[in-house]
Amino acid sequence: MLPDGQEGELVFTSLTKEAFPIVRYRTRDLTRLLPPTARAFRRMGKIVGRSDDMLIIRGVNVFPTQIEELVLQHGKLSPLYQIVVTRDGPMDKVEVLCELQTAHADQPAGGVQEIAGWLQHRVKSLVGISTTVSVLPPHSVERTQTGKARRVIDKRPKG
Repeated sequence: MLPDGQEGELVFTSLTKEAFPIVRYRTRDLTRLLPPTARAFRRMGKIVGRSDDMLIIRGVNVFPTQIEELVLQHGKLSPLYQIVVTRDGPMDKVEVLCELQTAHADQPAGGVQEIAGWLQHRVKSLVGISTTVSVLPPHSVERTQTGKARRVIDKRPKG
């Protein structure tokens, strides 16, 4: 339990049922309780984010690990990838940036397009969202100081 106004995860708990086990449901939504008023029930602020890495893209719950599993299924792609989410008008757009393994860096343009098409089709059929896929040369995906790729870049406007 956090003080009023402090951001935290929304958890539903049943405390009033007798002979009923205490069940807690973690929504993974981040919000805050607003200060009490004369109303009978507490008010909750707007949901501002999530405590996990799930993205909601055009109504579909997408976990970055789902994309990662598909990238790892192709033998010519390195495990480093990025998911870039933008908003074009009312619709969210997703671009998956992945890179070739060093051993397959000499792929012809047609081969690279074939790999991109394969991944795009797999994401659409298994995850359920349309994406654009860019297959880049080795070491093209932006990395942090620790050498790991930043997996999700969400460029959608807040609010």
